[in-house]
Amino acid sequence: MSMYFTKEHEWVKVTGGVGVVGISDHAAHELGDITFVELPKIGKIVKQFDVLGSIESVKAASDIFAPVSGKVIKVNDALDSAPEVVNESAEDTGWMAQVEIADESELKNLMTQGQYDDYLKTL
Repeated sequence: MSMYFTKEHEWVKVTGGVGVVGISDHAAHELGDITFVELPKIGKIVKQFDVLGSIESVKAASDIFAPVSGKVIKVNDALDSAPEVVNESAEDTGWMAQVEIADESELKNLMTQGQYDDYLKTL
């Protein structure tokens, strides 16, 4: 399994043509207490870097962008009643959607964990 990041602080973990998508620990920390996650509809077709959903916290609301193009095949319904899971485990149980990846070559437009860690130091 490989994990990639966007400059907008989304991540995607890729296994067998499916990408699990969420926001980074950094983003969850910056947002503060998350109060609502708008998940995409199953079956939605997204293009890389288009809006996938949104997230709201006590501080701000922001869009979540798709790190890869493809079709949403599953969403994390648990976040409807417990959005704070994103604060507790942004890069694991706080995942938001699973996307059937249309083109894995798009992953080269994303950062590896090491590149993302370096990027965070520039912010």
